[in-house]
Amino acid sequence: MNPATTAMVANNLPIPNALGSLDAYIGAVHQIPVLTVDEEQSLARRFRDAEDLDAARELVHSHLRFVVHVARGYNGYGLQLGDLIQEGNIGLMKAVKRFDPEMGVRLVSFAVHWIRAEMHEFILKNWRIVKVATTKAQRKLFFNLRKSKTRLGWMNDAEVTAVAADLKVSKREVLEMESRLSGRDIGFDAPSDDDDDHSPPAPGAYLMTQDEDPSQAYERADTDGNKLELLREGMAGLDERSRDIIMRRWLDDDSKITLQELADEYGVSAERIRQIEANALKKMKALFAA
Repeated sequence: MNPATTAMVANNLPIPNALGSLDAYIGAVHQIPVLTVDEEQSLARRFRDAEDLDAARELVHSHLRFVVHVARGYNGYGLQLGDLIQEGNIGLMKAVKRFDPEMGVRLVSFAVHWIRAEMHEFILKNWRIVKVATTKAQRKLFFNLRKSKTRLGWMNDAEVTAVAADLKVSKREVLEMESRLSGRDIGFDAPSDDDDDHSPPAPGAYLMTQDEDPSQAYERADTDGNKLELLREGMAGLDERSRDIIMRRWLDDDSKITLQELADEYGVSAERIRQIEANALKKMKALFAA
């Protein structure tokens, strides 16, 4: 039994892999009612003032669905969703332990820092071993790719070829590593220690959203980030010519090249370039519809 599972058992929390299937767990946590502001404040004060563990447990239970939402944003790392959820639940429990209801923010806005921190640590421990440090060449690529890039943004085909030749890896490995390194940076401005109750949360935990509920604001921003990850995944799945056409036709901020200019460069008709572009866009749109 791993530490995350042990902690969940000790706190009488449902375990993702213990309900027969992950779908059953997700369905179960989505049946738990969402707390109102007044209910959340009352429970938080009961736990803070009287160390009422039942109140703390209810706070955790009501936010398990949010942990599932955050965990789904890390699907691209090749790890089991159930494991990510378990780690995120540990972060949620730590957040409930430190939450101050007098700061005027919803628990979800405070807890997201702790949930992501636990998932991030878990991903790094596994991703570093499985996805990066498998060969000496890949380790060298990981630490030298950013230095080898001549500009910000995605590399063009010539740059990819040059980096692959210089570091003695395949072009596919360069593109895959670039996709990882170009992912969203995730800042964790909550305290770095795990269990020190005397360390106050960082100021960023108390930033308030004026226009909408904090949980809705976070989910909206997270959805936008997931779309960006799907775009990167779609680009990585295209052949070199299609990728170059899409990049220069749709993603280059400097200037949008014409079909005829690309046709002259590749030695084909403008209609052929249009067909390649249409097929590439169709493949990428399929990812968003999945």
